[in-house]
Order: sequence, then structure tokens, then C-alpha cells
Amino acid sequence: MRILFVTNPFKSHLYVQVPLAWALRNAGHEVYIAGPPDMADDIARTGIPAVSVGEMLELEKKVALVPPVAGAQGAADERGDRTGRSLQSDYGWGDPHIELEDLTSGVRGVFFPDSTIDDLVKFAQGWRPDLVISDPTAFSGPVAARVVGAAHARMLFTVDRMAQLRAATANRPDSISDPIKDWLEPILNRYGCEFDETVVLGHWTLSPMPLYVWRPEGVFYVPMRNVPFNGPAAVPSWVFDKPKRRRVCITLGISHRDANIHGTTVRASDLFEAVADLDVEVVATLNASQLGDVRIPDNVRTVDFIPLSALLPSCTAIVHEGGCGTFASAIERGIPQVIVPNDFKVEKWWGSLAMANAVESRGAGIYAANAGSVTPDILRDSLKQVLEDPSYAANARRVCSEVKALPTSNDVVPLIEKLTAEYRSPRH
Repeated sequence: MRILFVTNPFKSHLYVQVPLAWALRNAGHEVYIAGPPDMADDIARTGIPAVSVGEMLELEKKVALVPPVAGAQGAADERGDRTGRSLQSDYGWGDPHIELEDLTSGVRGVFFPDSTIDDLVKFAQGWRPDLVISDPTAFSGPVAARVVGAAHARMLFTVDRMAQLRAATANRPDSISDPIKDWLEPILNRYGCEFDETVVLGHWTLSPMPLYVWRPEGVFYVPMRNVPFNGPAAVPSWVFDKPKRRRVCITLGISHRDANIHGTTVRASDLFEAVADLDVEVVATLNASQLGDVRIPDNVRTVDFIPLSALLPSCTAIVHEGGCGTFASAIERGIPQVIVPNDFKVEKWWGSLAMANAVESRGAGIYAANAGSVTPDILRDSLKQVLEDPSYAANARRVCSEVKALPTSNDVVPLIEKLTAEYRSPRH
């Protein structure tokens, strides 16, 4: 088969797709990954051929230019503002129709303008994929799949916020339009195709999240294990030395710093104040831009990047903002987590919040607070709790065992082959 992956323009989204892309390639299928020119080198470094579609995105400029739709919930929510914590099920509680409009406006204005969709359709018409696997908001993928008669699957990277909003707005009054249909239907009509809900939710959805992470009802999910891929990197030898004290990893991920988006996560100064007087060895994977001119405590070692797959085996706990790759890496290694969901626009609703809720419900970590509400004292108390209470480590190991019982990327290949044969057009 010919299989085309379509990624959003962040390495964290791309890296979720890579293990499955390689599993399909190793099974003998032809595989490409499509993304904007900004991502071409990152895709190429995964070993899977890259297809560049559309123009350079220059996210650091575009993100600031797309204003939220009036009334959108954004990062703030009335209940979370009072407590410093939120629930994924609260997303869109004010007006899910406005939230869907805001989401659609951002995706179209920043990630997938109409010219990018046409570019991908042109490639698909020439290459003729049997299956398109897309990021849940990479709508160029399902349009291209519909045009060429390919099967279409979504691949989640965290919680299924799109299905959550579709379910919340399914019974909208006739007076309220569907912003996704309003956007994509005219494009599909130009190619002689119709819009339906599979354009939004796919024929099926690959879900690399643990089964206890919140997700909406009514979607055909194919569960699979998230096999963390941290990208190409050299690992310093000291990582493999046994630490003299308990080692704690602090990371704020790579997506925001790559796009030059700052001021939305917990501050490095607060992180360092929280750990400065603890009897631990801290490894903070923060770059110069994230550090600024903050004073680095004696028990903190800073490094721009280390693959978490190499670092976490020597760690006792991890503090992070709820990135999907970080979460999966911590689960894979059975490490207790302290999660501080970031407050960039609607990003906490993309999954960091659901992961924080989930890991706390399983006793394998603590949801400290949202980034806008957290303090050094809250961080210190949360970290001390997971370090000093042995139940967190025990529960983290149990959660690790549960996740490892899920099908791997290799395991789901036969099912993907079967579903592709079932859903692709007979005229393909």
C-alpha cells in the first residue's frame, strides 16, 4: 500500500507519528510524511521521506496575528480560574459553538490555508495513496483522501478535543452554522466531492493515549501504545552515571521554544526556586531563551536537549507542562510526574490537562496547577510529595505495565491493512 501521513507543524506532533510510519514501512508499505516546508528537515531526519506542501508558515509571526473569536474560552475558564485547576470535560462549557469556530479559525489561519490543501490534493492525485493518516486538525489530509478515494484515519497525539467539540455541537440549531463544513465543503465541491462527518473524524482514529485518559464517546478508536520517539540526538556520557542523589528532570518541551512562543508556561525562576533547597540533583532541559538571566541553583544542571528515553531511566520524578512526548516517555519508564499545564491560548485543552487529570487519578503523579496559577511553593510541595510517598513510584510502575499491554505500532499494522481495504473507494 501507499500510505501518506500528514502532520501539524510541530515536532511533538510529528514524533507521535514516526513509530507507526516506520512500522508500516517495515511491513513493506510505501510511506511519506507531508508537512509545511518549515518541517521538511525535521521529517527527513526521521528517515521517512518528506513531502513539502504549501508555503513557509513562520509560526512565530502567524500565531500572534490570528485573534481568538470573541467569547472563546481560550486558556482561561471560570472554574479553573477559581481553583488553579481544570477538568477536560469543562472545555467549551460556555459555548462549544464558539469554541469550534475559534478552533477552525486558528487551524485555517495558521496551519492549513486553502493553498496548502490544494497543494496536498495535487500530490495525492499524482501519487495515489491508499490510506491517509492525518493529525486531527490537519484537514488537508481528509480532503486529499476524499478526492482520490483513499481511506482516512486520524492519529491523535493527545486527547480528542475535535471529537469533543463535534459531540457538543452535534445538535446545533439551524441558525448556527458549522464552521468546518463552511470551510471545507466548497473546497471539496471544487473537486467534485461531498462533505460528511468522516472528513472531520475519519473512518477510524488511532489513539496512542492510555485508556484511562479522558476521551469523548461515539468515535471508532483503535488503541495503540505511544512508543516515544525523541528525535535524533547525541547523548552525553554523564547521563549514564549513577546519580549521587535522587535525580529529577524538569522540561518544558520543545514545541513552544521552536516556534519562539514564550510567556505561556511556568517560569524557569519559579521552577528553580521550588527545587533549590531540595536534596535532589535536577536536570533541566531548557535552552538559553527559556532560561533568560535566571540564577541557576547549585543542584541544577541545565542542558539544551537530551532524549528523555536516555535521561529518564536514571530519574526519580519529572516535572513538565504536559507535552504528549514527555508524558509518554514518563509512562514508559514508570516515573512519577508533576504536571503544570501551560496556558497558551487553548493548548491546555489539547491534552496536557487531560493527562494531568489522568495521572493524578491513577495515583502516579500530581496535577500541581495551571501555569498561570502555580507558585514555587505549590511546585515544591507537589514534588516533595511524589518523592517522599512511595505509593507514587509504585503506581507509576503499575501504570507503565498497563500501557505496555496495549498493542504496539507493529501490532496494529494488520488491522490498519484490513481497515484500509474496507474503507478505500472501490474505484481507487
